[in-house]
Amino acid sequence: MFATSLILFVFSFSMFSSSCSAQDAPDIVLHNGKIVTVDDEFRIVTAMAIRGDRILAVGSNKDLLNSANAQTEIIDLHGKTVLPGLMDSHTHASGAAVYEFDHEVPVMNNIADVLAYIRGRAELLEDGETIFTSQVFITRLEEQRFPTRAELDSAAPSNPVYFRTGPDMSLNSMALKLNGIDKNSKEPADQSGKVERDKQGEPTGILRFASQLVKVKSSGNSPSSVERKERLKRLLADYNRVGITSHSERNVSSSTLKLYKELLAENELTCRSFLCWGVNPNDTPDKIKQRLDEAANDPAHEYNNMLWLRGVKVFLDGGMLTGSAYMREPWGLSKVYSITDPDYRGVRNINDLKLYEVVRMCLERDLQFTAHSVGDGAVHALLDTYRRINDNDFPIREHRPCITHCNFMSAEAIQEMKAMGIVADLQPAWLWMDGHTLQKHFGDDRLKYFQPYNSIFDAGVIVGGGSDHMQRIGDMRSVNPYNPFLGMWITLTRSPRDSNGILHSEQRITREQALQLYTINNAFLMFDEKNRGSLEADKLADFIVIDRDYLSCPVDDVKEIEVESTWLGGKKVYSTN
Repeated sequence: MFATSLILFVFSFSMFSSSCSAQDAPDIVLHNGKIVTVDDEFRIVTAMAIRGDRILAVGSNKDLLNSANAQTEIIDLHGKTVLPGLMDSHTHASGAAVYEFDHEVPVMNNIADVLAYIRGRAELLEDGETIFTSQVFITRLEEQRFPTRAELDSAAPSNPVYFRTGPDMSLNSMALKLNGIDKNSKEPADQSGKVERDKQGEPTGILRFASQLVKVKSSGNSPSSVERKERLKRLLADYNRVGITSHSERNVSSSTLKLYKELLAENELTCRSFLCWGVNPNDTPDKIKQRLDEAANDPAHEYNNMLWLRGVKVFLDGGMLTGSAYMREPWGLSKVYSITDPDYRGVRNINDLKLYEVVRMCLERDLQFTAHSVGDGAVHALLDTYRRINDNDFPIREHRPCITHCNFMSAEAIQEMKAMGIVADLQPAWLWMDGHTLQKHFGDDRLKYFQPYNSIFDAGVIVGGGSDHMQRIGDMRSVNPYNPFLGMWITLTRSPRDSNGILHSEQRITREQALQLYTINNAFLMFDEKNRGSLEADKLADFIVIDRDYLSCPVDDVKEIEVESTWLGGKKVYSTN
């Protein structure tokens, strides 16, 4: 009797132990690799165990292989490097995905390319139909100038032509006439848009902050909601291909939010998406409040690690690629930017009072605020607003207020950001693509705090790396390339293209810091550093396997790194195999 009971007890205990082991064992163990954790100690380990969508443990091959059972999938990395899933702090993915929906748009490297495209469109369209180019930046054209009004007239005399480069445009005569812009017209006093004129007062065709002065009617086919969704899926899959597992989409509309919600409901999101609500800060206070309440009360404002409507984006100034960023000192005369006014400082789109009201309303609703602020004048204006709220209304640190782009900074700005807990969203690719032009125009002294990564890291300000991807599918085909390894390489070398020099070598950062830009720092910008951004126990199992050792390969090889597989929540979403 006793022996039988003992046998039954041992059998039951062994079954209990077996079931516990099965329950506690990992689903996947990756071993024999170089796993760069990006934790606080920047540990490098050889193995990682995953259960469900979370990391169970990181450590040695022996310990984690011993934790496996018969059902565990064992993956031998054969010495490959593993990094946390990469993050892009600034995309316009929904718009970029459908940019070429109507027709393929060729890359334009010079004025001849621009005019050839316009002539081709004029041949296909009826007289009077609109021809529109978007984000062909003049700093990236060989001639480094706007196409003239006469050139646009010659290419398409019977069609209105809008050559858009950032917030600015160059128009032909028909487009100017359609919008009532002539020698006698005046810009609205309550708007910041500006018409450039020649010595006789005639419009040259160049408009600063043109969206306030003209309305463009599209002549192309528009995608249906189903087509928009399919194209967005394709783009997110391409993000996965270059190692991106999370992104922040800036300036979303109600229809874009609906698109993301549908992808989430259909389990078709392959990138964790942090969304920023687009708001027109120059609307009436009631309209702004209504718009902000719409975001704050939407179910998507509740935390979800796949889709979170958490921010608000506005445009405070113009662009550095077009000559309209708002600077503390005058731009200076320029043929490249068509600047003839020696006192011109760029364009500021929001006055102090309106900016204060909008920022405060956002933070009160637990919506992270950010503003497109390219020039140092815009950066300091936004800092003044943040300080006003922080000193007089409530502490702002927990809201992680952000400055977007902030290409031109200062030592004082960086210290203020540190003091108030303000984060930054920068785009390294602009240093590489446009640094040579900026250096010629501004000189080295005014660029001392241009994208000053080392100073930002030294001060302890949290800065994230992004692309501002806004056109085309294809990481190096897009107007602003979205390959994160290119971005890392740029911060390591600070070598503008078309230049043999280095743009302020003292602002270069280490490989560890460059990787942090696209991992744990961006996780902090997205309020989710406890769940992603590094490879640690209990964090989401977002990681990538790459084809060479990021930390030790030759520096110029960093931009050539290719991703062999991308994993989101423990599931493979991209593989070269």
